[in-house]
Formats: sequence, structure tokens, C-alpha cells
Amino acid sequence: MAWKIEGTYFENCNCDMVCPCSTSGLTAPADNDRCKVALTFHIDKGDVNGVDVSGLNVCVVADSPALMDEGGWKMGVLMDAAASPEQAQALGAVFGGQLGGPMEGLAPLVGEMLGQESREIAYANNGREHSVRIADAVDITVEDFVSRFDATGAGVKVSGVGFPADTLAAGRATTSTVDVFGLSWDNTGKNSFSAPFAWSA
Repeated sequence: MAWKIEGTYFENCNCDMVCPCSTSGLTAPADNDRCKVALTFHIDKGDVNGVDVSGLNVCVVADSPALMDEGGWKMGVLMDAAASPEQAQALGAVFGGQLGGPMEGLAPLVGEMLGQESREIAYANNGREHSVRIADAVDITVEDFVSRFDATGAGVKVSGVGFPADTLAAGRATTSTVDVFGLSWDNTGKNSFSAPFAWSA
């Protein structure tokens, strides 16, 4: 059976600005020895093999070498506590790459799966500002850049990226702490991307 999910997402990593990993298709190294990144997804509408997953959230945290294409990632997945066991299983398969789609391409790069946990996830998307709060595990707020010379107010975009979406809004984190799965960091002031996304397989 086919599946499709769509909604909004944002990410924050410890690169200083406009992450070279994403903008090079993972072929250029990050700004630091390790890439420490969190990607949070809110699903506005979604159906996975007949299971409605609309309204749910997922947060993926990862630690990888500076050159992400080398593999050896450590990755963990935080699933929305509002999900039923059936919904959690469906989303776990999507974000684990077992059902194809974008995450299938990342799966070979993951050297260690740190686990999957169910937590209450508070996600907000207020235009330029995006945030997620997951108890004491994740607290991130990012803000998209908007140039003072841009009369449209559309913001600074990077296109041709492909994952998680083709065109991403660039920005920075105003708050960013992660402490879960043995991973711990503070990426406040560092790079962020945000975008609507639509995945299917």
C-alpha cells in the first residue's frame, strides 16, 4: 500500500550559518568535528497504509561525522505521545526508512540507532518562528531570516536541496538544547532551516 504525509518541519544544527552539509548534498563537511542536529516534523495530513497520522509530531535527533555522507550516524526518534500504538508503528516505519521515501535514503548512513521513545511534543509554527518542546529532552526555537531589502517579506531561501524538501528557509536558533538518548548539546545561535514538506512512497 502507498503512504503520504505532509506538513511543516524545521531543523537546527551546530553549523554557524546555512549548513554546508544540506546545501552540498552531504558532500561538504560541517563547520565542526561532529554534526549535531535535530529535525522536527508536524504532520498536518497523513495516511500510512490506511492509518491516519494527521496532527502528530516526530523529532529526529542525530550525531554524525563532519562529512555526513561517510555514515556512522547515531540517531534517535522521539514519537508523539498522542499517537496510538498503531500510529506510532506506522510513523516509526516511515521515519525509520522501512517503507521507502526520503528516510530510506538516510538509513544506510545510520551506524547506531539509539532508540525510539514516546514523549509529549509541543510544536508551534508561527510564520517565521518555529518551536518544539519535549519535556526536558528538547527545547528549540528558530527564526527564519528576512532581509531588510526584501519587499516581499518572503525570507531567505535555499533551493535545490531535496531533503527534507526542495526549498528551505534559512534562519538561526534563538534557543536550542537537546539532552536525550545520551546526546547532549546547546545549538543556540546556530543554523536552522524550515519548510513545508510532502513525502510519499
